[in-house]
This record gives sequence, C-alpha cells and structure tokens, in this order.
Amino acid sequence: MLRRELDSDDPWQLDSNPFELERHWQMLRLSLAGGPITNALEVGCAGGAFTEKLAPYCQRLTVIDVIPQAIARTRERLKQPANAVWVLADVKNFSTQDKFDLIVVAEVFYYLSDLAEARTAIRNLSRMLASNGQLVFGSARDANCQRWGHVAGAETVLALLREELTEIERVECVGQSPNEDCLLARFRKTTFSSHKQIYPC
Repeated sequence: MLRRELDSDDPWQLDSNPFELERHWQMLRLSLAGGPITNALEVGCAGGAFTEKLAPYCQRLTVIDVIPQAIARTRERLKQPANAVWVLADVKNFSTQDKFDLIVVAEVFYYLSDLAEARTAIRNLSRMLASNGQLVFGSARDANCQRWGHVAGAETVLALLREELTEIERVECVGQSPNEDCLLARFRKTTFSSHKQIYPC
C-alpha cells in the first residue's frame, strides 16, 4: 500500500493540507526545543516533506526508511545535502554505533505488526539515543488507527515510550476531517528517574 501511495505526487497532502503543515511545524518546534542538533535520526521519511524542514538545522542527519522509493524521492527532493546519510532499513533492526541527540519518529509505529514489534523498536531507538537526547514522536490516535486496521496509535505507543524515556511535552493537532487528529510528544533520555509530565495547551 505504501509503495502504491508513493507513486503519486504528494500522496498524503503533506505539502498542501493545513493540518499536515501545522503538524510539521509543531514537530519542528519540538525537535528544536533541545537546542542545536549535532546528530539526528529521522525514522520514516515518506516523500521528504518533513526531512526538508529538519535537515537545515542538523549538522548530521541520518534518514532511514524501509521503502527504497521513499528514500529515492526524499533524496531527489533535498538535492543530496552534504549533511545527510541515507539508509534502507527497518526501525526494528536498524543498528549503528552512533548516538543521536535527536530522533524523530512520526506516523511509523502503527505500520508494525503488533505491540511486541513496537516495544522492540522503541527499545532499539532508546539504545541509540544519547544521554539527555530527545525523541520526538507523532501518530494518529488509537481510535483512528484501529479504524484503519492498524494495531495501535498514539495513546498506546506513548505508554510504551514512557517505559523507556521521560515525556516532557505533548501537543495535540486537530484538523477539519475526522481523520485529522494526532498527538505529538517530546521525550528525553535521562540518567535519573523523573516522571514529571508537561502538557501545554
């Protein structure tokens, strides 16, 4: 299904829909909240709409996707920036010795087969996150994801993320259509136990 969708221009209206533009603006704001970005990882690039926004703020950006066509479209869109590294990989088994001060993973986890795969992927990403590094997560809510035939959405994955990381900010994005409803959250990898949550309006 993803491969077929990528055959069309702007298949998810990421460049034209006000809801998607607002979602990406909020994702970028969360990504930049921790200060300068030395080494970032984006998991799942789709057509490159958010990658294009994030890349100028990163000294180094690794982009992974499981679909070759998504990598190809994003590379073409960004005109091969010198600070980008492209990897064809699945989020569950991608591995590197690098430590990232920022990981962005949005609209990805609901494509996994079950919660065990989601937990494996989260633990894998947490291992690659530098101490005090940030992870920015985004997803449609559980109700929409389950209606679309996926195992779980934002609320379920947020609970899994909190098993590994500390949530420090959450944002809700809502559009005009019932399908346009997502949660974004910023997590930090800390070396001490802290569960203080901040949910701004």
